[in-house]
Amino acid sequence: MDKLEVFGARKLKGNVRISGSKNAALPILAASILSNKKITLKNLPNVKDIKTMIKLLESIGSNIKFSNKKNSITIQNKNKIKTFASYNLVKTMRAGILVLGPMLARYGNAKVSTPGGCSIGVRPIDMHLKALAKLGVKYKIVDGYVHANSKKKLRGTKIKFPKISVGATENLIIASSIAEGITILSNCAIEPEIKDLVNFINCMGGNIKWIGKRTLKIKGVNNLKETKYTIMPDRIEAGTYLIAAAVTEGNLKILGINPNIIKTEIEIFKKLGLKIKTEKNQINITGVKDIKSINLKTSPYPGFPTDLQAQLMVLLCKSKKLSTICEEIFENRFMHVAELNRMGAKIKTKGNKAFIEGNTNFKSAELMATDLRASVSLILAALIAKGKTTINRIYHLDRGYEEIEKKLRKIGARIKRVYR
Repeated sequence: MDKLEVFGARKLKGNVRISGSKNAALPILAASILSNKKITLKNLPNVKDIKTMIKLLESIGSNIKFSNKKNSITIQNKNKIKTFASYNLVKTMRAGILVLGPMLARYGNAKVSTPGGCSIGVRPIDMHLKALAKLGVKYKIVDGYVHANSKKKLRGTKIKFPKISVGATENLIIASSIAEGITILSNCAIEPEIKDLVNFINCMGGNIKWIGKRTLKIKGVNNLKETKYTIMPDRIEAGTYLIAAAVTEGNLKILGINPNIIKTEIEIFKKLGLKIKTEKNQINITGVKDIKSINLKTSPYPGFPTDLQAQLMVLLCKSKKLSTICEEIFENRFMHVAELNRMGAKIKTKGNKAFIEGNTNFKSAELMATDLRASVSLILAALIAKGKTTINRIYHLDRGYEEIEKKLRKIGARIKRVYR
């Protein structure tokens, strides 16, 4: 199992180009099942979750070709595909469940393993299933698989999600896009990745409109067309590198990112005292020595993202006063705290709240990554710890960050991967 070795206490300087968004690409890849026409996707990030989703699509019969151009593929589903997604492929990523909606919409049946991914919370799929049932789907869960079918074509209806769910919103958007009639989805998630999915389906010939802040009107269509589409940039990766600059008191230009999709994060960073300037597709950041404290909670978009909570915690360890983070999305997302404390942090947790004392001088240590975002938070701490820090179980990291050690080395970090 590979590990990372990080030699700290170096300021980061230079340019970082942001990769395509994993969280946008995964539902778009799943939505490709809807069409029998050629689909070209550009700006796909070269990360493990994307590779797994591509393997899943190939396993059910999708014809996928990789372009000579980096991060570009073509997909064709001319022939009838298998409507079976195995545990071996779905177990490592949450997004595997997103093939359920398009399989049911196009073929009327599906057998899909219940999903895996990071161990940061229960994240049940009951909302997906209950909403699909309102479109006419019958389902049961047997031996860890969802067995679902619809004797007739899915029929549009009104659906209000009991709480905001990114995955359920995505699954229902995809399923409803070729259902009969009109579907109204309310209390939808409105993350930029959701809007990228809507844009993609509309580019294929779908008819989806936002008729309220969290309400979608989806008119099912019978035919989709050949499509070329470019995946949006990864706002979580952008936020991570902004925090990397702040933690190391460095100076970075973050390229290829629309600042408007991370307005909340930028506002928070400015409140902490960071110097940030934005341009059309670029963010310039200069770190400062004195970081202000803050009381913050994670929440669905446009709130502060849970996927940046662990990274921000590292930065708050540099504040001179007590900060608090309230984790409102997942109930088990403080697993990085124990490892940060081993490096010298003074963080206490109670329920879904973390209390960060600040004034931390991080020390090098041997560490164990527990999930995707926790992995990168340990790298951030290691960047300012004196000596060599070793981070084990970095397969989590490879699920969501493209060539992170190469990008970090380019801007001055001393980091290397040790292959086993």
